[in-house]
Amino acid sequence: MIKSKIFAILSKQLEGDLFTDEINRIIYSTDASVYKEKPIAVARPRNKNDIKKLIKFAKENKTLLIPRTAGTSLAGQVVGNGIIVDVSKYMNKILEVNPEEKWVRVEPGVILDELNIYLKQYNLFFGPETSTSNCCMIGGMLGNNACGSHSIIYGSTREHTLSVKTLLSDGSEVEFKELSKVEFNNKLNGTTLENKIYKNINKILSDNENKKTIRNEYPESSIKRRNTGYAIDILLETEMFSDINEKFNFSKLLAGSEGTLTFTTEIKLNLVPLPPKEKVIICVHFKTLEDALHANLIALKYKPGAVELMDNKILDLTKGNIEQQKNRFFIKDEPAAILIIEFARDTKEEINKIAINLESEMHENGYGYYFPVITGEDINRVWNLRKAGLGVLSNMPGDAKPVSVIEDTSVKVELLPDYISEFKKNLKKYKLECVYHAHIGSGELHLRPILNLKEKKDVEIFHAIAKDTANLVKKFKGSLSGEHGDGRLRGEFIPLVIGEHNYNLLREIKKTWDPDNIFNPEKITDTPKMNTNLRYFPGKPIKDIKTYFDFSKTQGIIRATEKCNGSGDCRKTEIIGGTMCPSYMATKDENNSTRARANILREILTNSEKNNPFNHKEIYEIMDLCLSCKACKSECPSSVDVAKLKAEFLQQFYDSNGIPFRSRLIANITKINSIGAIAPFITNFFMSNPITSKLMMRLIGFSTKRRMPLLNNITLKKWVTKYYKQLIPKKNTSGTIYLFIDEFTNYNDSDIGIKTILLLTKLGYEVKIPKHVESGRTYLSKGLVKEAKKIAIKNVQLLEGLITEENPLIGIEPSAILSFRDEYTELVNSTLQETANNISKNSFLIDEFLAREIEKGKIKKEQFTDKLKYIKLHGHCHQKALSSTSATLKVLSFPENYYADEIPSGCCGMAGAFGYEKEHYDISMQIGELVLFPEIRKTKSETIIAAPGTSCRQQIKDGTNRDAQHPVEILYDALVK
Repeated sequence: MIKSKIFAILSKQLEGDLFTDEINRIIYSTDASVYKEKPIAVARPRNKNDIKKLIKFAKENKTLLIPRTAGTSLAGQVVGNGIIVDVSKYMNKILEVNPEEKWVRVEPGVILDELNIYLKQYNLFFGPETSTSNCCMIGGMLGNNACGSHSIIYGSTREHTLSVKTLLSDGSEVEFKELSKVEFNNKLNGTTLENKIYKNINKILSDNENKKTIRNEYPESSIKRRNTGYAIDILLETEMFSDINEKFNFSKLLAGSEGTLTFTTEIKLNLVPLPPKEKVIICVHFKTLEDALHANLIALKYKPGAVELMDNKILDLTKGNIEQQKNRFFIKDEPAAILIIEFARDTKEEINKIAINLESEMHENGYGYYFPVITGEDINRVWNLRKAGLGVLSNMPGDAKPVSVIEDTSVKVELLPDYISEFKKNLKKYKLECVYHAHIGSGELHLRPILNLKEKKDVEIFHAIAKDTANLVKKFKGSLSGEHGDGRLRGEFIPLVIGEHNYNLLREIKKTWDPDNIFNPEKITDTPKMNTNLRYFPGKPIKDIKTYFDFSKTQGIIRATEKCNGSGDCRKTEIIGGTMCPSYMATKDENNSTRARANILREILTNSEKNNPFNHKEIYEIMDLCLSCKACKSECPSSVDVAKLKAEFLQQFYDSNGIPFRSRLIANITKINSIGAIAPFITNFFMSNPITSKLMMRLIGFSTKRRMPLLNNITLKKWVTKYYKQLIPKKNTSGTIYLFIDEFTNYNDSDIGIKTILLLTKLGYEVKIPKHVESGRTYLSKGLVKEAKKIAIKNVQLLEGLITEENPLIGIEPSAILSFRDEYTELVNSTLQETANNISKNSFLIDEFLAREIEKGKIKKEQFTDKLKYIKLHGHCHQKALSSTSATLKVLSFPENYYADEIPSGCCGMAGAFGYEKEHYDISMQIGELVLFPEIRKTKSETIIAAPGTSCRQQIKDGTNRDAQHPVEILYDALVK
């Protein structure tokens, strides 16, 4: 894509990496699910001086600046044809903490969860908590006045904002903080832009007619979640303009101003003590939504910390996500709605009493049929299910989706049942269904009608339902926005809710603060009609693109990419944890996030006029650093499987451009190894000799800092043929299993395969080796999907009728055996689908199989040593994404006095051949250095390092010079000899 003229000017005028060529590539936020406007450039300022340059540039070139962090925008706040100013990469420092006075100073790019992890040492935290707390940033929370699940106690960001340092539209530096009357009056003297701003607000709020209209027209002041327009109603109720002992503080106005007035460079926040340690959640199940609405009022009588709602539609969608399926453990039957009610108290006795009384009163009033009480670590699992709400909505199949439009209305909680009753009448008028979830305890439900914005009729309904709801909000004196802000989505209706007179006051404020209109225009004031410039062109047909993978579950590959709603979970850092997305964690570049990859595919596949819509170099470049770790399939709430999308793209791209030599070589490594295995000593000599190995690696395009994996002296298949029947008598006392000999174990790790067979045999199992071919993992990793498809079909045909629940298929290398569980079911022909699904259900990692047999009592502790051993486990990415490391931890801790715990690492960084490739070596090691390498270096030498993946073991060796063992090796060595 061609750089815009503006970008060309920026590149010449300003130095460093302040600007990046990401134009037209990425939609930057959850706004992507609704609006389509492309930035002309992206800026990543390192400090306030860079922002000053941007302000000067914007004024001189009559362009605009769109401040951006991540994880808080839903209403079109950060779309526009200007310069996206992304502070997330560099302006993300915690500057100062004062635990005595309970405050912290931060830059706007600080992530909420990271802030609270840091503050834990002081027994303090920042109270407002969004559902995107693992990626949302303080600057965005200020811009939208974010609240979160515990707003019943902690309120909104506005209430905890002490001061804000900003750059005004003329580039001047100003701090907005609490002022006495004398200090305020002093601000009225002078001619600076700051003086003009204070004079303007003084004129507006001193006028009695303005006071009257603000108090009459603005949302009810008792509603904590009110975020409609600029918060002049808050400023009015200060000692400057009312008989109230409350200091004037412009930071209260900046909270919720969506970056339209100033550019924030630093925020000072009030902190609160950590909640009491005794905590429970009561998850009340209801047969109707109406019962939940009324029961909410009963729950509030007991002073909970949070009351959140999930309806049946959103609960059903969590079934389709691997990660969230695990978090549904507490759900019984098919409730119409669930209330998640949290209590924190000083003693268990207090909480137990509350739980008993709450359930009793609910029963007396006929509400609820199941009242599970959740404690301990399971509390986090419940909250993770709730937090996934926004993301899982994209899992709804088809083009009709629950859309952001009226999802942020807030009314007095006592009026919520009546409000929802009238709201449902509006829905009925349009024959719409709706998703109901979130902050019921504070009078705000996220209401998402199900609309198909690809259809002209629904685009009109999109506008009509928004207008009807605005009128309904006005009737109940509520707020059109409770926490997500006005942006492009609701700005049109602000005059309707607060009146034209008050709206004109907001326009006057915007003009005073930002006379050149450079800060995020067309948000809050002078907003275009809310259903214009949408992502989709109504009526435009969706392309039916032929693919090698089966994308029928999402009704095609384009809809698979559209599942990304931009929630930003893929922007987690190594501090937060998880595996998605390793290249983003290492670089902090949006280009390397899961949503960037999904969105560039969506954008180009939708709009490309080429015969082969995949034939775009831009997609290739943005996919390059995807490690195909599979974490996005489970950790992304929308289950966007970029590894699958990348493989499909590469094959289609190769169809037009040919397969690179190195990719072909890596994909066919099994064939190469089979030749080398004829004389492994000779092969290994050339592979390990410093001169010949480096020459080969340079020719291939591998980094010479790596060591080539060597071949074992005998392949596992040869060992089985030669020795297995002779050495091991059959003692089939426990059952029969089929062992899949993958290509990595067969040639490079046959010693592990041998120990696997010996271990299983000594534990009483008959091990059979079925006829099969390689797994096809190397082909999948390099995008040779056509070859992988042939292999999948071949294996499924060979294993048809053999693999059952009683005789499962067991594998040693996670990426190989999990191919049966994952890709195979989407590669085989429809005639083999049922067989592939059956094999998928009965294919297990060796760890999973052993853990299951331990639970059945078939494997006894007496079969293992009781010597003391400590083990540190690094789990394989595919295992974490498609299965779990819990089985591995279980089996490693099974022998008496064996203690295993998991390194909180994400991806190791090797990812098959990725870490070998010359251009990827540095980032591969950078990923390893995030968590894995430092954790291993500080581990005692006598502690065993465990890693099921062959690539992981190689990366650990290269990065730390420690040898890691497969769990099978550890268990085999632990057998009583």
